[in-house]
Amino acid sequence: MKYMLLIYSDENAWTDAEREHCYEESTRLTHELHSRGQYLAAAPLHPVSTATSVRVRDGKPLVTDGPFAETREQLGGYFLIDAWDLDEAIAIAARIPAARKGTVEVRPVMEIAGLPEN
Repeated sequence: MKYMLLIYSDENAWTDAEREHCYEESTRLTHELHSRGQYLAAAPLHPVSTATSVRVRDGKPLVTDGPFAETREQLGGYFLIDAWDLDEAIAIAARIPAARKGTVEVRPVMEIAGLPEN
């Protein structure tokens, strides 16, 4: 089953050196997952200051700078993995370096017929 591991943390909680080390650790983890056939995708996101939010109201798009909600922790990246079950997905999420300073939300991905294949 596919799981999306959404990484949330306070962007200001990281020094540049800590962030770089986190990327290096995460890259090693992706290679390990790839060797086991579990890696589907992963990427950090640019800072929340670069975000744009789009809402459609009364058929008209409303575009605003910034994230949808003001929160202490921001979505900072993701892993898309293939795991046997939730327990295995949780075990992988616990190995993501950003979990030590923030939160990794584990969500099963819905399979919808008719979507393009990778």
